Amino acid sequence: MFVELHMIQNFAPANLNRDDTNNPKDCEFGGVRRARISSQCIKRAIRTSPIFEETTQVKIGMRTKRLIHRLSKRLVEAGKSEEEAIEVLADFVPEYASKLDKKDKEGKKTAVLLYVSEDEVDSIAQALLENWEEVSDSKALNKLVRNLVKAHEGHTSAPDIALFGRMLAENPRLNLDAACQVAHAISTHRIAMEMDFYTAVDDLNPEDTAGAGMMGFTGFDSACFYRYARLDWGQLVKNLNGDADLARRTVEGFLRAAVAAVPSGKQNAFAANNPSNFLLAVVREDGMGWSLTNAFERPVHPRHDSGLVAPSVGALDAYWGRLCQVYGTDMLAHVAALPLDPNLSLENLADDQVENLEKWIEGVTGALPAGEEVA
Repeated sequence: MFVELHMIQNFAPANLNRDDTNNPKDCEFGGVRRARISSQCIKRAIRTSPIFEETTQVKIGMRTKRLIHRLSKRLVEAGKSEEEAIEVLADFVPEYASKLDKKDKEGKKTAVLLYVSEDEVDSIAQALLENWEEVSDSKALNKLVRNLVKAHEGHTSAPDIALFGRMLAENPRLNLDAACQVAHAISTHRIAMEMDFYTAVDDLNPEDTAGAGMMGFTGFDSACFYRYARLDWGQLVKNLNGDADLARRTVEGFLRAAVAAVPSGKQNAFAANNPSNFLLAVVREDGMGWSLTNAFERPVHPRHDSGLVAPSVGALDAYWGRLCQVYGTDMLAHVAALPLDPNLSLENLADDQVENLEKWIEGVTGALPAGEEVA
């Protein structure tokens, strides 16, 4: 069972996701330049969206190099001295997860970002406290590490880690296959980069002083994006250690956050807080994924009586219809389309339209297997 999410989202001028030159990310597709938002950017916006944690009712995971800081705080709260805690953790963390960063003068940061759940941190702290007298011995410490790795192997309690997975080169047993694939969002049309030249006034300049206190420029663009994500229900349940109820809440949280979350890049300067213009959710019973990106391999163009949203939705609708005609629809358990503009013309998805976001989400979660069926 798989859930696929397709979105058309038109943004006002913005710089939502910058490259190393501080300009909006882009790429070439279909022989023309497109605006782009990276999958990493989209996933962070989803997992940190308040609606995600609110819906799942579980704290999201932590992506950090400061695991020693977090654990030492727990140990100190339990009555251990900070010096003792740091000494023990400096031996434990490299064995459990990652060697320490040689460039860190304090010797408290790991060399790589670790992705851990709140429960995992609690479990580690509790195990260290229960074995405090023995952890100074290397054999006892290694045994403790092995037990903790075994306890956390193959599953997590954090919905975002279950969705997006984690990779730990130094301890592959703690790797977790992602249950969700997220594509880079690309514009459905050709884009041209624009530049904003700006100045700032020094409020304390003498009245006879001309010129700005500072000046500079920033890149931006305006684009209508196609976004795609694919969620493996079976892998999600497995990653959450068989908890089908939490998995269902995670799917709902993912859908709500994907709709609500907007990347934060340069938003104070552009405020491009634009809701999605078209949502399409598909629940399918086979493993064949249908990204609809090729609906825009030939870039769309604004019509004389409309902008880019209508032709983008029209191209997606036509491509969907062709896929259904060629490959069939027997594997589709549920299809729900939700246009923001009720006047958008849909031909192939017309019968799959729903009235609002709640019905759109209810249709998806209702099509997923019940808990006993998962088991």
